[in-house]
Amino acid sequence: MAANNTRLTPRQKMINLMYIVLTAMLALNVSSDVLDGFTQVHDGLQRSNGNVDSRNSAIYERLDRLAEQNPEKVGPWLQRAGDVRRTTAALVAHIDSLKHAIVRKADGSDADPDNIINRDDLEAAAVVMLAPGNSRGEALRRRVDSYREYMAEMMSDSAKAENIRAMLGTDPVRRAGTLAPQLWEEAKFDQQPVVAAVTLLSKLQNDVLYAEGEVLGQLLTQVDAGDVRVNELNAFVLPQSRLVMRGGKYSANIMLAAVDTTQRPMVVINGKPLANDRGVYEIAAGATGKFSYEGYLEVPHGDGTSTRHPFVSEYTVIEPMATVSATMMNVLYAGIDNPVGISVPGVAMNDISASMTNGTLTRNGDHWTARPASVGHDAVVTVTANMDGRPVTVATTTFRVRKLPDPTPYIAYRDAQGNIDSYKGGKGFPKTLLLQAPGLEAAIDDGLLDTKFRVISFETVFFDSMGNAIPEVSDGASFSARQKQSFQRLQRGKRFYISRIKAVGPDGITRDLSPMEVIVN
Repeated sequence: MAANNTRLTPRQKMINLMYIVLTAMLALNVSSDVLDGFTQVHDGLQRSNGNVDSRNSAIYERLDRLAEQNPEKVGPWLQRAGDVRRTTAALVAHIDSLKHAIVRKADGSDADPDNIINRDDLEAAAVVMLAPGNSRGEALRRRVDSYREYMAEMMSDSAKAENIRAMLGTDPVRRAGTLAPQLWEEAKFDQQPVVAAVTLLSKLQNDVLYAEGEVLGQLLTQVDAGDVRVNELNAFVLPQSRLVMRGGKYSANIMLAAVDTTQRPMVVINGKPLANDRGVYEIAAGATGKFSYEGYLEVPHGDGTSTRHPFVSEYTVIEPMATVSATMMNVLYAGIDNPVGISVPGVAMNDISASMTNGTLTRNGDHWTARPASVGHDAVVTVTANMDGRPVTVATTTFRVRKLPDPTPYIAYRDAQGNIDSYKGGKGFPKTLLLQAPGLEAAIDDGLLDTKFRVISFETVFFDSMGNAIPEVSDGASFSARQKQSFQRLQRGKRFYISRIKAVGPDGITRDLSPMEVIVN
């Protein structure tokens, strides 16, 4: 661009310089009305700050009283509120110290921020807040930044948290007609009258106290946020068992249950949500034994969160039963294993024990076997159940001990298919099978006792042509050689008798058995 070679006269230069000075003086001259306005705003902020601080103190005192009533529940929230109060008080006191420093710079050592003399001083605020190397304005900005984030993180309501961040924002400020934005502290305190700077600091205190109130209110709300809201109270009796035996004890928990009929908790059992919203757990009992289950209740709260409350329980399934017994048939047979059924309704099998006199009583799983020792003496079975951690005698039953009934003698043989069968006399018996039979056996095979006996001896009686009886003695339980020779001579349709049969059973008693007639076929 070409240089301007127009030369100004000394008079013109003087006029221009005077214009510049006058313009600067006009810019520096702040209207008294504006200063009065700042003073009124400052006084109003001071009153507002006092009111807000009183409100915040009331919230804190309420938390303190609640903590005295329930320290476990309210204590953590009171501790957080105490931290907020201390942090806020420290920042407010620091801002107060800055106000005093600015006013002292303008009015001297006896300065009073509530009664500023040199209200239009444009240098004091900049000297105190923007001094190179010791910028109190920059330090204040950093403290406000730290306080802002601390308070915003306390808020669970994101909208209120963003409001606090915006209210206490310290971002650079771009003024109209400027190329670059100014730092927050420069925009607030550079070329500002003392009264304006003090008013801005009072406004900052007001914002800080407002943020404190928001956080304290949030903490007070959180005290009851985890509580479950209810609209119905019911009394419940929860017995440990509805089936009580004589000698046991009935135990039940009597409690007051509160429910919210409009918002049921979710019940999860063994990893699966309950199919109904009434909290009723039903399962088909397909097998006997003791079964357990576990799960949790998920309860929603007013603040949108939920908590889980775990539980564990168990139940016992027993067989449907009815005891029908004939008084005259309480009989056990000596010398053999007598199956005995023992059960106690409402008590698991592994909690039952039993003993017996005059013999032994053994257990195999859920089955019992009684083996009496001697005939003629009663066997007494005593049943004990473990109830509530202590043994209780629930039954005592007396059985008469009898000897086994006499067995039936028979000749064992194999049929055409190779199956073992028995011939008990009174009908035709093939001679070939008779010759193959080793001897005589005896047993009770009525389908109930099914007990074998040991044959000791017997006789066979044949008749000659004159009708004379010819007895032959056995070889123990086996046919003797003479008996087998007699079998060889028998013709079709002939018969002989087996008599004087002696056998001994498991009870050790030897008995004489009835004779049997053998008809040769």
